[in-house]
Amino acid sequence: MLQRHASFSDDDNGGQELSPARVALQNGLEAPRRAWLKLGLPMKLLLLTVMFVMLAEVLIFVPSVANFRVNWLNDRLMAAHLAALAADAVPGGNVPPPFRDELLSTAEVQALAWRREGRRSLVLAPDAPVAVDVHYDLRSRPDMGAGHEIMVRLGLIGDAMNVFLSPGNRTMRVIGPLGQNPDDFIEVVMPEKPLRAAMLRFGLTILGLSIIISLITAALVYLALSRLLVQPMMRISRNLVRFSEKPEDLSRIVVPSERQDEIGTVERELARMQQQLAQLLRQKNRLAQLGLAVSKVNHDLRNMLANAQLISDRLSTLPDPTVQRFAPKLIASLDRAINFCNDTLKFGRTQEAAPRRELLLLSMLLAEVGESLCLPRKTITWELDVEPEGLRIDADQEHLYRILTNICRNAVQALEGREEGVEGCVGVRARREGRKVILDIYDDGPGIPQRVRENLFQPFHSQRVGGSGLGLSIAAELVASHGGTIKLVDTKVGTTFRIEIPDRSPREL
Repeated sequence: MLQRHASFSDDDNGGQELSPARVALQNGLEAPRRAWLKLGLPMKLLLLTVMFVMLAEVLIFVPSVANFRVNWLNDRLMAAHLAALAADAVPGGNVPPPFRDELLSTAEVQALAWRREGRRSLVLAPDAPVAVDVHYDLRSRPDMGAGHEIMVRLGLIGDAMNVFLSPGNRTMRVIGPLGQNPDDFIEVVMPEKPLRAAMLRFGLTILGLSIIISLITAALVYLALSRLLVQPMMRISRNLVRFSEKPEDLSRIVVPSERQDEIGTVERELARMQQQLAQLLRQKNRLAQLGLAVSKVNHDLRNMLANAQLISDRLSTLPDPTVQRFAPKLIASLDRAINFCNDTLKFGRTQEAAPRRELLLLSMLLAEVGESLCLPRKTITWELDVEPEGLRIDADQEHLYRILTNICRNAVQALEGREEGVEGCVGVRARREGRKVILDIYDDGPGIPQRVRENLFQPFHSQRVGGSGLGLSIAAELVASHGGTIKLVDTKVGTTFRIEIPDRSPREL
């Protein structure tokens, strides 16, 4: 295990093994990532909220401390200015030592000097020479640009942080403005310890307030985001897990809320997809049950059809002209019925036999379809328009026969549902365009309602009362197995289905 983590392939590390220290470093970096991935969404939200709020407080804390330092130094300069004025008011300019010590103590400085009216003078001298460790100039320049001002502010922040990091025993020299004349200034020498102590007190106060504000803000943000986002997302995720355990159970479909935002849209779309999936699964279950039922009756039904076929074979031996005329058609119909009985089981398994394609004379196949549906009839005409008359189509004969029969039978049933005596028409137009044959199967019946068109080629969606809804589904599946397409053509009267069946490519021949 250790060797697997401690080495890489030649492409990753030049075929060299990693040192134990680097392995430990990589494992140390991977541990927080694995721990983060294991956290739930609420905990991640809480940690991120606290982190970002604390980051915002840090961004507020640092400038606040820097501004406090500048104000504190300005207060010392102001006190030093007052002490300088008091010393300057002494007659003769000779400040007695006791009075000088009192002024320095009051101003909290060790020495004081100023430049006034072009003349610089030491107002209050220290008792002994003082070594200055750091210099600060608080004078502002009115002519400095925005970029320079930003650099000055960043420098003030750096100086404030430097005070926190210093041991506190340094001596400062601070220069500040004096009056309205930019050439006049006041400078003091003072210890850094009082400044550092004041900044620590201020920093602790700000830190305590920041922690309280951070906790309150983090709690409010967490509660708001948890209620608005996290809880709905957790509800959706729990529903997805629960629905995946038993998707056919309609009671497990998510109930959308009344929200109109993106969460509400996700809930409504999820509910719609779950309903569609549940309906699809129920349809698949019915198809599976259909296949199971057909498999049980398939054997007996084939035996009955076989007996009928034997009887029809005996009828073909009779010399009667009428029998001789219809016996071959009866035998062919029984053969198709037996083959269809065998293929029905495959449909129950949602499978169809691969088409055995050949070049068929389309007019003969259409004539056979018409005869099987007894077309033309008394009130229904049968129109065929094949261009050219000897048009051939590259298709499976049985499959194409089933396609045309299913669609034409639906058309005949639609026309039979009208009032008695009303005439109708069923027809097929066929033509070749390049390497495909186009067939239009049409009728002048009542048409297909708009509500039925969405699921027109889906099984068990019949527009006719008592219909199985399998005819168009079987036709669409058989057309697709030929690489073709079937669609409903918009017409003003009746119904027209257009089927396009392409020829096989040369390499498939």
